[in-house]
Amino acid sequence: MKSIKELYRIGTGPSSSHTMGPRKASELFLEKHPSAKRFKVILYGSLAATGKGHMTDVAIIDTLEPHAPIEIEWKPEIFLPFHPNGMTFKAFDANNKEMDEWTIYSVGGGALAEEGDQSHVQTRDVYSMSSMTQIMEWCQRTGKTYWEYVKECEDSDIWDYLAEVWKTMKDSIQRGLNAEGVLPGPLCIRRKAAAYNIKASGYTRSLQSRGLIFSYALAVSEENASGGEIVTAPTCGSCGVMPAVLYHLEQSREFSELRILRALATGGLIGNIVKHNASISGAEVGCQGEIGVACSMAAGAANQLFGGSPAQIEYAAEMALEHHLGMTCDPVCGLVQIPCIERNAFAAARALDANIFSTFSDGIHRISFDQVVQVMKQTGHDLPSLYKETSQGGLALNYTPM
Repeated sequence: MKSIKELYRIGTGPSSSHTMGPRKASELFLEKHPSAKRFKVILYGSLAATGKGHMTDVAIIDTLEPHAPIEIEWKPEIFLPFHPNGMTFKAFDANNKEMDEWTIYSVGGGALAEEGDQSHVQTRDVYSMSSMTQIMEWCQRTGKTYWEYVKECEDSDIWDYLAEVWKTMKDSIQRGLNAEGVLPGPLCIRRKAAAYNIKASGYTRSLQSRGLIFSYALAVSEENASGGEIVTAPTCGSCGVMPAVLYHLEQSREFSELRILRALATGGLIGNIVKHNASISGAEVGCQGEIGVACSMAAGAANQLFGGSPAQIEYAAEMALEHHLGMTCDPVCGLVQIPCIERNAFAAARALDANIFSTFSDGIHRISFDQVVQVMKQTGHDLPSLYKETSQGGLALNYTPM
């Protein structure tokens, strides 16, 4: 299992798989062929179906066009077997002769993968255990908890990296709360975070708490939708859940930054387990792999902050993911706005509910987190492609512009 640094990626929105991944792939291909006189990129499946709404073409053009002309070909009807987010890069010399061809896949959360055993984008594994059951047994055996397992496996700079992640998350909240106006794109969606934040102050404590967490999640998600800097947690489309939950708890309960960083480590470990054993790609398993996993990460992180046992933390994470099973990815107009932004706000609130429910329990339950991860994977594979980030079904098909 890889480092959680690869789960928490700092970058710009609106999509980790459709924007950050293609941008990184373009950078890698350019490094390999700096003398090319022309480039061609073919986008397949989900990348082609919703690429324009997700600014896939902008990410590729901004990277390659300053060096040589670039042609983009869209093939939404072709789904390559390895992953729905496939793309082929071609480089040509001055005589228009093809120099190289490279097929690469954006597999979610900004990560890239190649088919076969000779991948040039693979990084080393840092975790010897990759299931929640194994790690929970380790916690029970050693008396330690999940963030301490992260500490044992990661390099010593992990806490500096998580501090940078946390700062970026908080900055995105503040920018989102101060921004007003309309989000880019044809939907003409007005930003809501600032209004929700102000209105929350007029309610009683319980409603105020819910209103504030809504506003924080909206703030980050709206920043992502406008191409601002955010942290994938685990993706751009679900980037508002973890920051909203942790920021709300930091502000309302005065948790120290050290404890927040440890909660980030635990949440990252939860997301990593899903990424390793299933998927966090909406194009592969639907939104259950994005919002569902983000909710699970935030629920586990919150439960740790409130002193939950390893079993209670696992239960909170399991419950949060279980109740998102089957969620489709059907972005209207291919934009990370409807229903994505509101889903972040509701998932943040649901994460706190899962934390509370687990806190009342002893952590003992029948369905394990690992079992839910496998069910989520199978459910995602059973979903028709029109419900997996192609904008060809669900809300995307039935929405009529005003």
